[in-house]
Amino acid sequence: MNLSVKIGSATFKNPVTVASGTFGHAEKYYNLKEVKDLGAIIPKTVTFHAQVGNPPVRIWETPSGMINAIGIENPGIDVFIQSKLPSFKKVGVPLIVSVLGHNHEQFVGIVEKLNTQDGIAAIELNLSCPNLGHKTLVAQDPKATEQLLKKVSAISKVPVIAKLSPNVGDISEIALAAEAGGADAVSMINTLTAMAIDVRTRKSRIGNVTGGLSGPAIRPVAVAMVHKTYQVVKIPIIGMGGIATANDALEFIIAGASMVATGTINFVNPRASLDVLEGITEYMKQHKMTDIKELIGSLTK
Repeated sequence: MNLSVKIGSATFKNPVTVASGTFGHAEKYYNLKEVKDLGAIIPKTVTFHAQVGNPPVRIWETPSGMINAIGIENPGIDVFIQSKLPSFKKVGVPLIVSVLGHNHEQFVGIVEKLNTQDGIAAIELNLSCPNLGHKTLVAQDPKATEQLLKKVSAISKVPVIAKLSPNVGDISEIALAAEAGGADAVSMINTLTAMAIDVRTRKSRIGNVTGGLSGPAIRPVAVAMVHKTYQVVKIPIIGMGGIATANDALEFIIAGASMVATGTINFVNPRASLDVLEGITEYMKQHKMTDIKELIGSLTK
């Protein structure tokens, strides 16, 4: 059975990974033996300079989901390369590094620093973090998306993945712009802008006022967006958004995703990604499929 997936020049042995920021630290989950079974790992997003993140409260549970406004707390790219990257490379699984810049120069600067390192399979550009206080996200503007992708893809030594925001009128338009700019894949979807209010105090439950909604509540939206995007782009799609079980992941793959990522469920069940992988394999056996390509985009009307 061939479960391997290609993104640009990178090959992943199977289509299952973990969404950025949802799978702990290198010295914890990532060094477990079972993690080696995953197709790839994606650590927490790293920025050019260190960030302390947003004020508390940063997380609030909602029906079938979670609002978060962490604010990309991280030590910055230099510290990441020096103190964290070595541990991630020892895991023995292809590494996709998620990065975010506050302008084009920072995105380019981060990629230039990563170009000096080996052991990186791909770079994911986080174009769509919804809780940094920006007026307009790159992933909400087709022209800005294409321009940034052109700059980054021109210099990156590894495949470039654009992570897209669902907080747009037509996400497939943004995906087309990313493809035109040279993206090797798109990752979708990031969280939906959301809010929860304490009616006793009439204040937001989140210190940043709004945050990003993730979890099973957003899965039908994410599946529909993957399906729509699959109709118009030629590059692979990494599907995510509320995947908790193998059947959830299969929905994304049948809709057109080449890879899938578990996210919020990892806080509840750290083995979720492995359960998803086992379930996809079993499904393919039951349906006598020998190649994952038979399943990708196999939706029938």
